[in-house]
Amino acid sequence: MTTQVVILAAGMGSRLGRSLPKPLTELSDGRTIMRQQFDNIEHAFGNNAKVTIVVGYKLEHIIEAFPQASFVYNEEYDQTNTSKSLLRALQASQPGGVLWMNGDVVFDPRILDRAAAMIARDQSFVTVNTSKVSDEEVKYTTSAEGYIKELSKTVKGGLGEAVGINYISAADKATFQRELVKVGDQDYFERGLEVAIEKFGLLVEPVDISDLYAVEVDFAEDLARANLFV
Repeated sequence: MTTQVVILAAGMGSRLGRSLPKPLTELSDGRTIMRQQFDNIEHAFGNNAKVTIVVGYKLEHIIEAFPQASFVYNEEYDQTNTSKSLLRALQASQPGGVLWMNGDVVFDPRILDRAAAMIARDQSFVTVNTSKVSDEEVKYTTSAEGYIKELSKTVKGGLGEAVGINYISAADKATFQRELVKVGDQDYFERGLEVAIEKFGLLVEPVDISDLYAVEVDFAEDLARANLFV
């Protein structure tokens, strides 16, 4: 069965201070961030993955680097956030669930091994790291049953951080899309998921990957930390 994978790579990534799109930032092993992501996807799913990249800022560089992918254009990349980039990708997707990730996450390939087991069950999930809870990161809480309850940067008493690698099941996708339409242009996709959980009772599992590395590269110090792992 083909696994649908979306990589969100439309943003300008200005905080890192590079001229190229952030996913094309080179790591210490010579690969770019996105090349590492593609390698991890192939590790977990082999040739049974259809990768769609949401592009915007300097899109020609990403298209040239990954011609094997499909592309969705967020023409408002400089005015919208990840909620609207993901919405475009989901609208363009085929029937079935979708795995998606932020295009600036350097991560252990074994994370997708864990994800594959959940995808086989068609269970919506958010990967989380419980070893640290930083104020500026997306945090989460859970319900009494252990499913995601709150998911945002403003969560109080967060149990951990969302890593930026997630899956929406076939059954949940339409509901999630409707909420992504409604949220603000500057909202992150997590807001759409949080509202869908609150209003419609979507059951989204937290998948703990605290024993594995996952680094979202926003600043130079994040890049230095990511390079310790690759």
